[in-house]
Amino acid sequence: MKDPGARRLVRATAAVAGAGLLLASVTPAQAGTVHTPASTPAGTPSADIGAMVDAMTLDQKIGQMTWTHVYGSSADDTSMAASNRARYGVDTPAQVVQKYDLGGVLYFAWSGNTANPQQVNGLSNGLQDAALADDGPGIPLAVTIDQEGGLVARVGPPATALPGNMALGATFDVGLARAQGDVLGSELAAMGVNVDFAPVLDLNTNPDNPVIGIRSMGADADAVSELGVAQIEGLQRHVAATAKHFPGHGDTETDSHYGLPEVTYDRATLEKHLQPFQAAIDAGIDMIMTAHIVVDAIDPDLPGTLSPKVLTGLLREEMGFDGIITTDALDMEAMTDNWSQEEMSVMAIQAGSDILLNSPDVDASIAGVKQAVADGTITEARLDESVTRILEWKEERGILADPYTDPAQVGDVMGSPEHLATAATIADRSMTLVRNEDRSLPLRPGEDSVLVVGAGAAWPERLAPRLADRGFDVTTELENGTSPSPAYRARAVAAAASADAVVFTSYNASGNAAQQAMVQALADTGKPLIVVAARNPYDVNVLPGADAVLNSYGYGVVNYAAVVRAVAGDINTLGRLPVAVPTAEGDEVLLPLGFGHRYPGWPHVPGSGRPGR
Repeated sequence: MKDPGARRLVRATAAVAGAGLLLASVTPAQAGTVHTPASTPAGTPSADIGAMVDAMTLDQKIGQMTWTHVYGSSADDTSMAASNRARYGVDTPAQVVQKYDLGGVLYFAWSGNTANPQQVNGLSNGLQDAALADDGPGIPLAVTIDQEGGLVARVGPPATALPGNMALGATFDVGLARAQGDVLGSELAAMGVNVDFAPVLDLNTNPDNPVIGIRSMGADADAVSELGVAQIEGLQRHVAATAKHFPGHGDTETDSHYGLPEVTYDRATLEKHLQPFQAAIDAGIDMIMTAHIVVDAIDPDLPGTLSPKVLTGLLREEMGFDGIITTDALDMEAMTDNWSQEEMSVMAIQAGSDILLNSPDVDASIAGVKQAVADGTITEARLDESVTRILEWKEERGILADPYTDPAQVGDVMGSPEHLATAATIADRSMTLVRNEDRSLPLRPGEDSVLVVGAGAAWPERLAPRLADRGFDVTTELENGTSPSPAYRARAVAAAASADAVVFTSYNASGNAAQQAMVQALADTGKPLIVVAARNPYDVNVLPGADAVLNSYGYGVVNYAAVVRAVAGDINTLGRLPVAVPTAEGDEVLLPLGFGHRYPGWPHVPGSGRPGR
C-alpha cells in the first residue's frame, strides 16, 4: 500500500469529475491529523456538495446511504470470500465497497476486521483506496465501529480496555467521562475509524433489561446527561460520536436482537429517557442511532426505526436534531421477523433515517428503495436530503479532504500509559461496596487465605491470580457456565473449610437460582463470604447470606484489578450506585441511587490491609 502521507488527491464521483467538480482540487491535510469541524482552517476550499449530489446517479445516492459490514482483515483479503460471496456476491471487502458504492463500512471482530490495531489501520486505509479507485464510489468512506468500552468493545488489547459505562456512571465524574471519550476517540482515529457508535445514553431503569444493563451509565437522567455530554466532548475531538438508542432502550424486557420490545410508559416518563439525547443534541452530537422498539407514548404501531412520528416528528421537529440519523443494525430480529428487507429500508427512509445500517440483504434493500423512487413512494429529493447531510458531515470532519491515517502513529496511541491510567482510575473509582457486615472487607494480604469460586460466566479465573499476586494464599474451584451445578456447589463448600474467606463472582444472580443457592450454601459454612457482582448491580437483593457485596460492573481485567485493590484495602470504595436496587420482589427500593459504603477511618494503616481504626 502506498504511503498515505503521499496521497494528495481525493477523487469525487466519476460523474462529478466529468462535470469538472473535482474534490481533487481540495488539498488534503497530512495523514494522521485529527479532523474536527472546529479544526478546519479558515479559508480551506469547500467541496460544492450541492453540485456533487446533483451529479450522482440514483445508485450512488442509495449507496451513500448504505453502511454495512465486510468480511476480511484487509481490503483484498480472500480468506473469508465464502462469507462475502454469500451475502454480497463478491469476494473481498474492497469489492463490496465498489459493488454498492458504499457510503460506510462497519467493523466487527466476528467478520475478521479487528485482529489488532495495526491491522485495522491497514484495513481502513485499504478500504479508502477502494472507495477512491476508478471503480469505487469516488467518495471516502465513513468507517464505523461499536467501541463503547467495557462489555461492547470490538477491538481488544493493545487498545485500551475500559471498565465500561456503568463503572463510569458509578464514579459520577464528568472529568473521567471526558477522558474516557478522549481515549476511545484518539485510539479509533489512529486506526482509521471515523465514527464510534457510542455513547450509550439509555437510562437502565429496568433491572430485567436483557440488552443494556452495564452498557448504560445509569438510571438518573441528570447524571447520564452530564456524563454523556462529557464523553461526547472527548470523542468528538477525534471522531464522530453517536448517541444511542433513541428514544431509549433502557426500560425494555426484550432484547431487540431477538424480538420487538414495547414500552408502555407515559409521556412524562419518556421525557426522562429523552433528556440525555436532548443534552447530546444541544452539545453538538454528530449522529443519533435509532432503537428497534415500540414507544406507545409516541407511536404504538411502529418501532422508532420505522416511525415518522419518532424520527421526524419527535427527533427532528420537537428536539431540533439536524445531524445524521442512522438505524440500528437492520439484521436484528426485531426487524427481520416483522418486515421484509425492501419494506424496512423504504420505511426507515420515510421515517427520517439517513443511513440504512447493516442490511441483511443489501441487494434487496437497494432494489426496494429504487422501486420506491420509481413508483413515487419516496422522492429522489428525499434521498438528496440524506446524501447532502452525509456529505456535509464528511466534509466537516475532514474525511473528504483526507480519509487516511498514518500507520506509524498506531503504536504510540494504542494503550498508551496515559490511557491505561485513565482506565485504571475509572475502575478504582467505580468500586461500589453495597454490603459490608462486620467490616468483612478489606481482607489482609499476606495473612488471609482465600477460596475463589463463582459463576463461570463471571470469569473468576481472571480474579484469582491477581489476588495471589497481591499476596493472598489463593485456591480455586471453577466451572464453566452461568448456573453452578450441584456437584460444583458441593466441591466449593468442601474447599471453603480450609480457607479464611471465600470470594464468589456472581453474574446477574438476581435472576439465577443456582447462583443464589451456591452463595447460601457457602454462607452456611460460616466463613466470611465476599460476593463480587461482576455484571448488573442488582445481585445484592437475592444474596442475604453474603457478608460483603462489591459491585464491579464488569469482569474484564481492568475491573478485576480494581476489585483486588479494593479487597486488599489499597483503595477506598468510592463508587456509588448509578441505579436504584429494588427488593427481590421488585415492589420497593432496597438501596437508593447514590448508595455506597466507604471503608471507615481512611487512610488505611500501611501494610495491614485494614483501614485505620
